[in-house]
Amino acid sequence: MSPRGETLLWLAQRASGALLAVLVLVHLATMIYAVQNGLSAGEILGRTRGSLGWAVFYGLFATAAAVHAPIGLRNVIAEWTPWRGRSLGWAMLALGLLLAVLGFRATWAVVAG
Repeated sequence: MSPRGETLLWLAQRASGALLAVLVLVHLATMIYAVQNGLSAGEILGRTRGSLGWAVFYGLFATAAAVHAPIGLRNVIAEWTPWRGRSLGWAMLALGLLLAVLGFRATWAVVAG
């Protein structure tokens, strides 16, 4: 991969990680608040139905995870195994797309139900 490509991956990894840090904290704080106030999973899902705000929030969450995880896994695989090159890049792209599809499907389930 070119130095420019590596730089773009590095930036994407850091940006998605920073975004995930905020999103995870908001998600955990919201879940802790909801559970401590006696809301069941069904009641929580009832409150997220039709909410554009939650759709955007969890859509961002899914996107950030789909970007962040494959880049990190690509680096780990390249360091720990002999697998390198384009095939590794394509495999991680496929993983990212799979994570995005699954994440958007889960977001749809939470918001549109």
